[in-house]
Amino acid sequence: MSPQKAVKATKAEETKLRILDAALALFREEGFDAATMREIAAKAQVATGAAYYYYPSKEALVLAFYQRSCAEMEPLIAAALEGVDGLKERLRALIGVKFSYFAPNRGVLRALLRNGADPSHPLSPFSPETREIRDADIVWFERILEDCGTKIPRDLAPRLPGLLWFFQMGVIFFWVVDESPDQERSRRLLDLASATVATLIQLSALPFMRPVRKTALQLVEIATEGR
Repeated sequence: MSPQKAVKATKAEETKLRILDAALALFREEGFDAATMREIAAKAQVATGAAYYYYPSKEALVLAFYQRSCAEMEPLIAAALEGVDGLKERLRALIGVKFSYFAPNRGVLRALLRNGADPSHPLSPFSPETREIRDADIVWFERILEDCGTKIPRDLAPRLPGLLWFFQMGVIFFWVVDESPDQERSRRLLDLASATVATLIQLSALPFMRPVRKTALQLVEIATEGR
């Protein structure tokens, strides 16, 4: 790449970043629905047409935020899990990274809650549009299950990473709406819930739990059918 093209590419990336940061600020201040592309462009100090050139819609801006978050958290999660043994501790460390990373943009997540609750909305964590990000996140739950010291039944193993991802989403939802100082209730919830989930998984391997486990997996199959 020529120096001139490199400068143009750098300027383009800076412009994209400025537009995205402006959008996140407005989503925090006004909410996702109220913010407009014109306002976002003005806050980013670019022409409205330039904002649409880089991001054809507000939804595209949010998806870019999700993608950036996913990429930036990869090394943070890897570092947090380094040398951590035990499923309870790994769950707590993994989700704890999400708390810390998203803290500056907790207001953005709150603004997106209405859309997130609808699986058909493109911005929902459960939508087809966010599948790639969701799948990348689920891989982390596959990793923390490896050599975690807990025996995992063979019939449960393929489903467990996805179930733990759903568990994570529930905890993060609680954290987003938690108004306690520094979201301290959420941290206590994460500690207790991680221990409870780890214990339930351990108990699920016991022979007398097989019928219960089978029924639970059937419920999961029905609930996730077609997803």
